[in-house]
Amino acid sequence: MARLGLGEAAGGVTLLVLVTGLPGTGKSTMAETAGRALGAPVLAHDWAMSGLRPYPEVQAALDAMGLRGHREVGWSLLWALARSQLRLGSPVVLDGVARAPQVAGTRWLAAEEGAASLVVMTWCADPGLHRSRIEGRRRGIPGWYELDWSDVARSRESWQEPAGVDLALEASDSVVHNAHRLAELLGAVQPAPPE
Repeated sequence: MARLGLGEAAGGVTLLVLVTGLPGTGKSTMAETAGRALGAPVLAHDWAMSGLRPYPEVQAALDAMGLRGHREVGWSLLWALARSQLRLGSPVVLDGVARAPQVAGTRWLAAEEGAASLVVMTWCADPGLHRSRIEGRRRGIPGWYELDWSDVARSRESWQEPAGVDLALEASDSVVHNAHRLAELLGAVQPAPPE
């Protein structure tokens, strides 16, 4: 994969990439691929939230907020860290199950910081393949849990693809094929016209 200039996409703009999709669809693999291509840090939702787990008081507050609160706190952390990197001129890759509000928030953050944004979504049309990918994986995030298929199957039922995705990658395609498509997208980013 061709490597872009550190801190820049094609055309000299700093780039914020969001890789979203359900667990087990190749999201983190593609986020890491983008990070290597751009020389960018990859900020992952589950890794950020795992850092809060050793603090029972914080966990109690998060649990009182429910799933939506967990999601909002995690994305708030990622956006703050992404902003700090963008202000240093560094590209950033975000890795998380982003729904429409998180996609919009990421695009807004990029625009506010004068960066270009790309949203990449991974998906898996075949439930059998998706299940095999969940049942066979071990992420090894310290202090974090592994999902089982019942959790992901429920998410599949309620998942709505966010609008305005720049690239959708199917998990049944090879990692090499998807990485090539991602590299093409990263190389095609042009600066936004002046306002």
